[in-house]
Amino acid sequence: MGRLFKTRIEKKKGLWRRAVDLALTDVRVVVGGVDDESLESLEEQLLSADFGVSAALRMVDHVEALSRRGKVRAGGELRKALEEELGRILEPARDAYLSASDSGPTVYLIVGVNGVGKTTSIAKLAHSIITEGKSVMLVGADTFRAGAVRQLAVWAERVGADFVGGQQGGDPASVAFDAIDAAEARGIDVVLVDTAGRLHTQNNLMVELEKVDRVIRRRLEGAPHETLLVLDATVGQNAIAQARAFGDVVALSGIILAKLDSSARGGIVVGLQQEFGLPVKLVGSGEQMGDLAAFDPDDFIAGIFSE
Repeated sequence: MGRLFKTRIEKKKGLWRRAVDLALTDVRVVVGGVDDESLESLEEQLLSADFGVSAALRMVDHVEALSRRGKVRAGGELRKALEEELGRILEPARDAYLSASDSGPTVYLIVGVNGVGKTTSIAKLAHSIITEGKSVMLVGADTFRAGAVRQLAVWAERVGADFVGGQQGGDPASVAFDAIDAAEARGIDVVLVDTAGRLHTQNNLMVELEKVDRVIRRRLEGAPHETLLVLDATVGQNAIAQARAFGDVVALSGIILAKLDSSARGGIVVGLQQEFGLPVKLVGSGEQMGDLAAFDPDDFIAGIFSE
């Protein structure tokens, strides 16, 4: 494994065209120049598509500045200006591959609230890595919720991964520590640590998550190599609050955006990148194991303006 774990998770062309309608129909057909009314309409459309205030204002200000210089007059020019600005915002996500260890197991810490599709996303990621010919261990460190460890064990069996889990009420940090021991002994390539699906308002569980992260860092140099936040694409701007809360506790490195097929507003991708510099690395678009894709900014942008 090299310095960067360049996954072979497909960048599925057409993913955003099929799954995302960013409510920009009015923007697509703007004619007759860019005036105050059309700029206000643009801002409303961006906000309704979950771009968030910061990203929406940045894009509107950019278009307005170009308009004052006479570089944006009609719909086609507006579209080009928006595409270019989106490209600049999302540039950091263009090569946002999953990091990997130069030696020993690579450890990914997976966090998120209840109900976002975290466990399923872990199973999909494990399936994709195993498909590449690498060995995976799933770690059930969610000792808070009854049945969570058992559920992950079932997924591990289905996808052909090793499994280590704790007892309900046990210390999740100890589970993670022991799992890294086991991964080293078994020669496992990638360790995926599932944590309790805590609400970001549950302070005691957030403190527990911080301990898990701290113990992993002490146990293995460079770990966790990724701390991935799973977000539900349907929750809109609440995702910003979740990212902020988890980012205050652990050093997030990227996002898995789940349930994209259930959402008609994918602008949250832009909002998250603009607000936190936090790239969406993977997107889930269905229930099958293969329904996980590497985020493709170009396809995302093309999907916004597809007819």
